Amino acid sequence: MHKEEISKKNLTILYVEDEKSVKTEIATILKLFAKEVIVASNGQEGLDVFKDKSIDLIITDIKMPKLNGFEMLEEITKINKEIPAIILSSSSQAKFIKQANKIDIINDYLLKPIDISTLFEKINKAYKKIQRQKEYESVTKLLEQYKIAVDKSAIFSKTDVDGKITYANKQFCDISGYSIEELLGNSHNLVRHPNNSKEFFKDLWNTIKNEKRVWKGRFKNRAKDGLTYIVDATIVPILNSKDEIDEFIAIRYDVTEGEAYKEFLQEKLFTSQEDAIKSVHLLKEYEHMINISASVVRVDINRNITFANDRLLELLHFEEEIDIIGKELISIVDKNSYDEYEKVFDDILNKGLYRGVLNFCCNSKNGLYNMDFIFRAIKDVDGNIKEFMGIGKNITETINLHKEIEDTQKDVIFSLGTIGEARSKETGNHVKRVAEYSYILATEYGLSQELAELIRLASPMHDIGKVAISDNILNKPGKFTPEEFEIMKEHAKLGHDMLKSSNRQILKASATVAYEHHEKWDGTGYPRGLSGENIHIFGRITAIADVFDALGSNRCYKKAWELDRILNLFKEQREKHFDPKLVDIFFDNLDKFLEIRDKYKDDYEEPEDLEAYR
Repeated sequence: MHKEEISKKNLTILYVEDEKSVKTEIATILKLFAKEVIVASNGQEGLDVFKDKSIDLIITDIKMPKLNGFEMLEEITKINKEIPAIILSSSSQAKFIKQANKIDIINDYLLKPIDISTLFEKINKAYKKIQRQKEYESVTKLLEQYKIAVDKSAIFSKTDVDGKITYANKQFCDISGYSIEELLGNSHNLVRHPNNSKEFFKDLWNTIKNEKRVWKGRFKNRAKDGLTYIVDATIVPILNSKDEIDEFIAIRYDVTEGEAYKEFLQEKLFTSQEDAIKSVHLLKEYEHMINISASVVRVDINRNITFANDRLLELLHFEEEIDIIGKELISIVDKNSYDEYEKVFDDILNKGLYRGVLNFCCNSKNGLYNMDFIFRAIKDVDGNIKEFMGIGKNITETINLHKEIEDTQKDVIFSLGTIGEARSKETGNHVKRVAEYSYILATEYGLSQELAELIRLASPMHDIGKVAISDNILNKPGKFTPEEFEIMKEHAKLGHDMLKSSNRQILKASATVAYEHHEKWDGTGYPRGLSGENIHIFGRITAIADVFDALGSNRCYKKAWELDRILNLFKEQREKHFDPKLVDIFFDNLDKFLEIRDKYKDDYEEPEDLEAYR
């Protein structure tokens, strides 16, 4: 074992064992590996420790007084379904192993006496999984706090990298006077006002396309009927994992009336300074306009709420202003936004302004509201901060709508993957199983959660090229002639050509899977004879997932193979057909593969005993 493998990890282990001599020995060994090891003598004590301490990994015996290991882990699962656990037991009885398989958090089952090298290996594996989970949770939390979207009162559109409109909401159609059919496929030049200079839009495009930065600004648009409207716009380039632009999202607020009214107020304020009563009245009117168009909150220098307008009170289900006045602002902020809450005041003090998304809690029912807020300090004539004022819009509905659209796109892509299978008289469960097998291999290989999820979505499209292969070849009940096999091999390139031109990340990944899932590690595959790591990892993963499922399934030209025969083939084809590292991962996680196979069984009549898998 390498030295770095036994260096101490930032890991807190709960070790539960009632046998004193074993407990002392194993605890001493674990302390070589973990920052902290907490020892408990029975299941009940272990459960109490888990409730009181922050634990990363559980290692436990089974047979113990009070609560046994299984009972303890079942209780812990009710608290935390993600905490990994390792069983150390002297019993190899099938009933115990079967019971362990029913508890999701159990990663491994090791028999006593323990091989220390194996124990370290399993802990190291669990540690890596814990680190990936923590990283994923951290990134997810950050993304949730910084998502930019709009509510039903905003103007929202999406464009591709060439500036062509791919989506526009109802508000865009209403204010511009154009139908959705007239907008889609056109650029925003359709609504550009001639008073905006070419240099203005040249700078805009340079910011979002070349510098890949968010652009904010205000400009005029012209509706279909010729009327002018003014928008306050934020345009965001959406980048994929390769730092390439996939699309642009534009969020606009109609400020036409506000701009006109502001000009009117400014004129009145500057020309009527001698009349203090009129000036105060105009300011009150301006404040009233803001209050009815957005949620407004003011807090003192101690961050206690001093004012909340009717729109904010109604949104958060407070009946009267007195119900919220005097409370600290953080009391109505969701705990997942606490870090962002602190950023509000840091940005105000350091940058003069805060703009971002905060999640607010509903007072009378379970629910959260995503609010796009601007905060700034209100100062007296001497420049001293007297209070803070925030103005925000509810963007919850738009964020939920955006997520629903993304989920629908994923469902459509998965459904496309069944087309090739249906033509070759295979069931939709084949692509489901291949997707889940691919996800397991990707995560255990060490790919990021984002890439693992991407291959789960892309792998169902591996045989989409079969739609272009004739039925008499595709469904031939027997081995292909050399000429027929050459035609059949074309489906890999055909699938790639169908998908390669898309700018969508999922379809690009699907094109790679379709092209390379028949390549072999030793270079004898098709269509390009790639070898080793020259084959994309997505192709190498899908190759194992597809072959395992194909061999274990009944097809029009063969019966399903027995499991032992399949496993022997994978052993023989390690470093020939398949990536050796992925084959090892496959065998290490065979129980998960079999569980998926049983979960998505095919209802398929067995064929006659034809020639072996082609």
